[in-house]
Amino acid sequence: MINSSIVIGRTLWIVSLLVLFFSCSLYDRKTSQVPKPSEEVVVKEVIKETDEAAEGIKEEAPMEMGGVNFDIPIVINDRVQYFITFFQTVVRDRFAQWLKRSGRYIPIMRDVLRKYGLPEDLVYLAMIESGFNPTARSYRQAVGPWQFIEGTARKYGLRVDWWVDERRDPIKSTIAAARYLKDLYDQFQCWYLAAASYNAGEGAVSRAMRRYQVEDYWQLIEYPGLKQETKEYVPKMIAAALIAKNPEKYGFKDIEYDPPLEWDEVVLPPGTSLEAVAMCAKTSLEEIKNLNPHLLRQSTPPDTSYPVRIPKGREAIFWECFLALPLPKRQLMFVKVKGNHLKKYKVQKGDTLFKISKRFGVSLQELKVVNRIKDPSKLKIGQELLIPEKERYEVKTVSKGRTNKKVVHVVREGETLWRIAKSYGVSVEDLKRWNKLERETIRPHERLLIYTD
Repeated sequence: MINSSIVIGRTLWIVSLLVLFFSCSLYDRKTSQVPKPSEEVVVKEVIKETDEAAEGIKEEAPMEMGGVNFDIPIVINDRVQYFITFFQTVVRDRFAQWLKRSGRYIPIMRDVLRKYGLPEDLVYLAMIESGFNPTARSYRQAVGPWQFIEGTARKYGLRVDWWVDERRDPIKSTIAAARYLKDLYDQFQCWYLAAASYNAGEGAVSRAMRRYQVEDYWQLIEYPGLKQETKEYVPKMIAAALIAKNPEKYGFKDIEYDPPLEWDEVVLPPGTSLEAVAMCAKTSLEEIKNLNPHLLRQSTPPDTSYPVRIPKGREAIFWECFLALPLPKRQLMFVKVKGNHLKKYKVQKGDTLFKISKRFGVSLQELKVVNRIKDPSKLKIGQELLIPEKERYEVKTVSKGRTNKKVVHVVREGETLWRIAKSYGVSVEDLKRWNKLERETIRPHERLLIYTD
C-alpha cells in the first residue's frame, strides 16, 4: 500500500508539472517566461521517466534556444524537422532568396505586430505565405506578402480595385494581418490554432475541433478534418522561424540581406502621374513602383488624394520640384461617371483573349494586365475574366479649361492650406471659399472640397 501511494503521488506530481509547462490553452505571451536551465532539466527528467504520460503533449511556451529568443511557441518534432530539412535541401535556393528579401520587410512588419501587441515572430507567417514578395499571387487569387483573398482584405480595411491593391502594400497588409490574427487569437486562445485558422479559415478549424472534441493543435492535425496544407502550416512556420533567426546553424551562410525598407511619404492629388513623382524625387519610375507595389496604374487613384512613398531624404527636393510643375505635367485627369468600373465575363467555347478584347472594346494589353494573364493561349472555358468598362473612366491629360472636377482631400499631419493649394494648382482664397473657412489653420483628418482644373 505504501509503494502504491508513492507511485500514485509521483504520477500526480508528474502530470501536474506537464500541465503547468505544456498547456497551449494556458499560454499567455505577456506573462510566460523563458524556462531556467534547472527547470528544463526537471522537465526532461519527467519526460524520460513518463514517456506514456507525456505522449502527445508538446511544449508551446515562449522560449530561448541556442541563445535565440522566440515569442511564439516553439516545438521541434518530426513534422517540424521535416520542413527544416526541406528548406535546407529541396528548396534551399528559394529559401535563401526569402532570407535575403526578409531584410527589406521584417523590420517594418515587426514594428506593426509589436504595436498591435502580437508576437513579432508571427512575421514568419508572411515568409511561408509569400517569401516576403509583395506581388505574390496564389492559384486561389490570394495576393501580397500576407496572401489575402479579396473578401478578407476588404473586411480588414484594404482597398482592392482597378487602381489600387493594398494587399500588395507591405505596411497596410501587415496592419490588416495583425488585426485578423488578433481576432483569431481572441477566438482560439492559442497561436497555433490561430495560425492554422489564418490558413484554412476559422470556420474550418472550429468545425474540426467540434467534430473531434480536440483543442490541441498537434492532436487536431492527426485527424482527417483539416486539409494537408493546414496540417503543414504551423510546422512550416516554426521551421522557417528557427532557420531565419539562426541561419548559420542551419547552413545558410553569407546571406546578403536586402537593406531595410525606408521612405518619405507625400500625399498627392488624385490622378497624379507616377512619372512626375519619379522625376521630382530624382529617381526612376521603377523605384517608385518598387516602393508602391500597390499602385497598379501609372498614377495615383482618381477619386481621392493618396499617399505615395518616395526614397528617404527626398521630400524637400520633391516638393520644390512638384509644386513648380505646370499642372498638365504632374497630373492626369480622370473623369468619373456612373456604372461599374469592372464587370465579370466567363470564357466561352471558341473565345480567345483577342476576340474578347474586340467584343468589349478594350485593348489586349489591358485585359492581360487586369487579369494577370501571362500566356493568353492558356485561357480556359469557364474562366472568369474582369473586363474594364470604358464608360467608367475617361483618361486624358489635364487641360487649361475648367472641368469642375470635385475631389475630397483629407488633411495630413503637417499640411497647410498653402501647400495643399499649391499641390492642386488652386489658390488659398479658393480653398477657403469652397470650404467656408474663416481661419488659416487646418487640422489633421479634416476633409477639404477642392475643384481642380
